[in-house]
Amino acid sequence: MINKIKNMLFYNFKELVTFQTVFKVTSFLIFAPLFLNFFNIIMKITGYEYLTFENLFNFVTNPLVILMLVLLILFMMVYTFFDLSTIIIILDASYQKKKIDIKEVLTISVRKSVEVFKFKNIVLAFMILFLIPFLNIGIVSGFVSSIKIPEFIMDYINNNLLFMGIFWIVFGLLTILLLRWLYAVFYYVLENCDFKEARKKSINLSKHSRFRDLVKLVAIQGIVYALYIIFLLIGIALIYLFYKLLSKVMIIGSIFITIIGIFLALSLIIFAALSMPLSYAVISIMFYRHKEKNNENIKHINFNKRKKIVITTKKWQHFKVSLAIIAIVAGSVFTYGVATNKYNFNIEYIKNTEITAHRGDSLNYPENTLLAFTSALDKNADWVELDVQLTKDKQIVVSHDANLKRIAGIDKNIYDLTYDELQQIEISKNYPNVRIPLLSEVFKWGILDNISFNVELKPYDNETSLVEKTIELILKYHLEDRVILTSAKYSILEDVKAINNKISTAYIMSLAYGDISKMDKADNFSIEASSISKELVKKLHNQGKEVYAWTVNTRDSINKMLDLNVDNIITDDVDLARKLLFESRSSNLVFVYLKMIEEIFR
Repeated sequence: MINKIKNMLFYNFKELVTFQTVFKVTSFLIFAPLFLNFFNIIMKITGYEYLTFENLFNFVTNPLVILMLVLLILFMMVYTFFDLSTIIIILDASYQKKKIDIKEVLTISVRKSVEVFKFKNIVLAFMILFLIPFLNIGIVSGFVSSIKIPEFIMDYINNNLLFMGIFWIVFGLLTILLLRWLYAVFYYVLENCDFKEARKKSINLSKHSRFRDLVKLVAIQGIVYALYIIFLLIGIALIYLFYKLLSKVMIIGSIFITIIGIFLALSLIIFAALSMPLSYAVISIMFYRHKEKNNENIKHINFNKRKKIVITTKKWQHFKVSLAIIAIVAGSVFTYGVATNKYNFNIEYIKNTEITAHRGDSLNYPENTLLAFTSALDKNADWVELDVQLTKDKQIVVSHDANLKRIAGIDKNIYDLTYDELQQIEISKNYPNVRIPLLSEVFKWGILDNISFNVELKPYDNETSLVEKTIELILKYHLEDRVILTSAKYSILEDVKAINNKISTAYIMSLAYGDISKMDKADNFSIEASSISKELVKKLHNQGKEVYAWTVNTRDSINKMLDLNVDNIITDDVDLARKLLFESRSSNLVFVYLKMIEEIFR
């Protein structure tokens, strides 16, 4: 199989890499901004300045929005399928050992993509836009590959056995469905079958080998990631291999580093261009083998017999050499300037981002308890996040859920119980003496330990009363500078500012799109991590507002938030966040490159 994969990737290598590179660059530079602006146009037409979960339902039920979103989805479907079909056609030609005319390939691919609009092929949209991205096995590119379930939803699922079971059942069923339909795209592209017929043929083709096919798909993804790591390690190894030479002779060192940098950049470009074709080369080979085993005729794309245009001329060769020389000279001058401290980039390697313990140290102790808050403080959390609500007798207690079933196994609502009744209920078998605390108790503890509080208001019963009583406690304990009041309901923040405009507020958002800074009652914004972008952070920072990211628990997500320069990371794992914060250096390759140069020439 290795030789066949090699042949399929490299027989029309130049055309394949060129197409993928151009497609990805075009996606990034042209289509991504177009999609974004298209969505902004929809919002302007319909009078929406921003989108949150509070107004999302009204927005998506607007007839004009529905129409325009349908058009957008259809375009994304065709756009993505154009990429898939082009790769399949190029690989099929390579399998036949035929040199291609890229213009002819693109013409065929465009025709196949347009035919997706036929009613009998419409189910193909489900496969392209939802099924493949959800399973995330690296066989689709473009924007749909970034479709992911938000981390906070996955955290909620993982913490609930029932939901986790349902999720994995659905995931398993979709995996089976994808494996049954895996070869339908090939039948559609190569054999002109409508998608209904293609699905039937795909099911029959692979009915005895789906598990083996899945193993091969997973294995190829492992190879792809391994190659990526190898490319990075080669560049780093080459730099440090000649460490002494580079440190003693700066001019030669600058040139050498630049050459290595160009090599590494080209390697990564080629990797990015071949990662998806590599997956489809494996699937193509499996497709052909299954057909041979089932004694099915292998049909291929019929290309017109055209004389291949030779584009590699002396002028083109001279152009490439000249471009390489210019890149090396310019890069060397830049690198030398960095090495000799000619430039000042003011790179911050230690972030100023603060850490908030979500409901205290909730990984190790009962959430929203003094025990959890104390542990969070011991682990050097800057803030503790807690939730407050009212009991039946209007006492402010610290608890997230309105109902006690999750934390105590009792199906009773807190707002139906007095504080004394609440104190009779154990919330943890491992810590029998721990009870739901009063907010006043937590504030008294916080005064002594000099920690700040992120207090989420949860008015399950009386909104105004909760706001008033919470502000009273803040003023009583003189914590105005150490407390921020947050809520997922914007009206609550309006109530806070109406009572005391000096109290800091933050709007909790699962979805943040558009000009959210228009919400002037929110001093800051607490946003679900997957909705945070560099542009959003920059825009809010320019307006003097801070960005808090929630709930960020994995190494990758924490590092991403650090790279985005958020002001505060709300996490269940304070130890991990503190460790990564201390160790953090910008993951931007330019900054890493600059820092490496500094270390070498020091």
